[in-house]
Amino acid sequence: MSRFFRSTSDTESETDSSENESLYSQSDSEYDSEAESYHSDTGNDQPRNRFLKGGSDSDESDDETSKKRQARSQKDKRLEEMESAAKSIENGQKNNDWNLISTEFDKLTVTISRATTGFNKIPMPKFYVKLMVELEDHLAENLKKEKSAKKKNTGNSKAMNGLRQKLKKLAKQYADFITAYKQDPEEFMKEEQPKDESADEDEEADKEIKTAKQEIVAEDDDEGFTSVGAGGKATVNLTSENILTRLREVLESRGRKNTDRVEQINVLESLLEKAKSPFQKISVLLALIASRFDLNIGRAPNMDVATWKSATVEFNTLLQVLETNKSFMVTEDAEDLDNEDRDVVPKAGEVIKLRGSVVSFVERLDDEFTKSLQNTDPHTTEYIDRLSDEATIYALLHRSQFYLETYNMTSAVPRVISRKLDHVYYKPENVIKSLEAASKKLLPDYVSSKITTAEEPSELISQLCTYLYNDTSSVFRTRAMLCHIYHYALLQKYYTARDLLLMSHVQDSIHQADIATQILYNRAMVQLGICAFREGLIKESHATLSEIQGSGRVKELLAQGVQAQRFNQPAAPEADASDRQRQLPFHMHINLELLECIFLTCSMLLEIPAQAQAGPNNKKFISRPFRRLLDYNERQAFCGPPENTRDHIMSAAKALASGEWEKAKEYILAIKIWDLMTETDKIKEMLVRKIQEEGLRTYLFTYASYYSTLGLAQLSTMFDLPMNTVSAIVAKMIFNEELAASLDQVTQCIVLHQVELSRLQVLSLQYSEKVANLVEQNEKLYTAPK
Repeated sequence: MSRFFRSTSDTESETDSSENESLYSQSDSEYDSEAESYHSDTGNDQPRNRFLKGGSDSDESDDETSKKRQARSQKDKRLEEMESAAKSIENGQKNNDWNLISTEFDKLTVTISRATTGFNKIPMPKFYVKLMVELEDHLAENLKKEKSAKKKNTGNSKAMNGLRQKLKKLAKQYADFITAYKQDPEEFMKEEQPKDESADEDEEADKEIKTAKQEIVAEDDDEGFTSVGAGGKATVNLTSENILTRLREVLESRGRKNTDRVEQINVLESLLEKAKSPFQKISVLLALIASRFDLNIGRAPNMDVATWKSATVEFNTLLQVLETNKSFMVTEDAEDLDNEDRDVVPKAGEVIKLRGSVVSFVERLDDEFTKSLQNTDPHTTEYIDRLSDEATIYALLHRSQFYLETYNMTSAVPRVISRKLDHVYYKPENVIKSLEAASKKLLPDYVSSKITTAEEPSELISQLCTYLYNDTSSVFRTRAMLCHIYHYALLQKYYTARDLLLMSHVQDSIHQADIATQILYNRAMVQLGICAFREGLIKESHATLSEIQGSGRVKELLAQGVQAQRFNQPAAPEADASDRQRQLPFHMHINLELLECIFLTCSMLLEIPAQAQAGPNNKKFISRPFRRLLDYNERQAFCGPPENTRDHIMSAAKALASGEWEKAKEYILAIKIWDLMTETDKIKEMLVRKIQEEGLRTYLFTYASYYSTLGLAQLSTMFDLPMNTVSAIVAKMIFNEELAASLDQVTQCIVLHQVELSRLQVLSLQYSEKVANLVEQNEKLYTAPK
């Protein structure tokens, strides 16, 4: 028991106290001895507490703490990394584990590359050269065994082939070292043996001091000051000789952790200023443009406008250098040049290929332009200013197409053509002309295409689409077809667009296409329906728009917004982000209010006469959304004056059903959305004529049972239609067996036949309706997704 607690028993307290006294006396003596030893060893007056971590004064603990406190230099750390990698490679050779050998060799190569470059670089380690030669020999033996073996290890085979390619590249880079080693390995490796460590350290220190003094003298200006860059780093004087060396260092640090991307761009810009030869300019520009794109990784959803404009200027410069120096060619399938950081001067007639992708650069610039429009408020002047840069990206697309045509890169040309088509297919002809004129001002006179030679907008789009029709990729062909259909519909060429759609059979396989192509298909169908409405083809317009407008997801299907979730259910973050990335910029949107107005107007002109013909108990419908809105409006206890587009159309539908066509005309013409369409007067005239005709048909269906004869002149006066038009409408109704009547041409009247259906006929009609409903339900169940 502790002596600080009192016990009820005296005997226990006495024994406890005696025990505690003996224990504490012992501990005090131990503590005093430890303190004395500590003072004698360290000479410190502060006593050391043995209850603290590491407080033990044993020799082992002292050794451990002293080891932990030892600071290692960066050079020692790198040497340890090299030694561990070399040991792992030796183990992999014993176990024939080429995956391990390849991985560890990559680590060793990276470590040596870092150690032998930069300001604090070390000499080339000799054991690395020896390891490369031994690996090459060992690899050759194992490849022979692998070929002769019946069962092959695919993982080892891939690792061996990959390592063989790496060793080939390194053999070119370190050819002098490898040759020296193969001539006399013992003599080569003698220099690697360590001398007296203290002497080596003194020599290295003297060398570092000398080199530091030389660098300071070289970098100092006239007043004796050294130029220092951002972060306190000494700047390096750039010359035309060390540009490529400095460029390689920047490229090696690209993508590493804690790399300052802004500083990399500043270095590359200074390299571009110092670059003189075409090879140097092309190499620096390829790295600089790629670094511009890296600057936006993980930050804002789109590239900064200033960065984007800088990238476009540099891409223009790159194309200009390539156009003026035909001996250099940037292509994706080029092999890495082994120029050892030296300038490359092509021989006469020689074409040097550099690895890069002109198409990828221009596609990325186009994507970033679209993203910036998506993330800009369309109701501000900032959006208009950003939209004015479309001429710049369109000019870059045209110039890239010219470059690809020059070198006959047929595989990449369709990608650029498709991008150009995406910029013009939805625009009216006058806007396309202005875009072409603005882009030509930004290009040199010698830039001209052999594919797109037309100046008229419709011919230009036809040439772009025709080129893509001949491509092997089905995606390009499908998108070109849909763009062509959209443009024909925009030019009010309904029958041409319809025939092109029917001949292509794209509607049969569109559900298998990617989402972007499906969105383009929906846009083309909507524009085709609007075109049919302009031409007065009400039935065709309704049939084209019914699938999309009746889905209830018009915004999502046209990529003009994200549909609101029901019951406030949050959407998945990944799905929501992908949907927002697919949204079209605001200037490409189709007016959804106009679309709904056209669809409901067509539904009214078809549904109201059909209801009057079938009777009040009819359950069939032509347009389900219209019928739902009409039923809801009729259930209202009080209906005030119309306020929006839907209210105007519902009021017009009620007036048309009661035979008051003039009221229906007033309600329809009062809709202000018609002013957004071109040739508004013609459209309004067409609407008035359609309302008169459908009003006449509705009147005859509704009130035919109350008449025995009707004069054509009277109907012509009632509905303000010519006699010939009234006669043609009535004759068509009689021919289609919609009206039981006969037309008397002599007296110019309609003789109505009162036909009462027998009981059998009524039952037959009911039976046929039920069978039709049953067939429709079975078809829905059959086509429903499983």
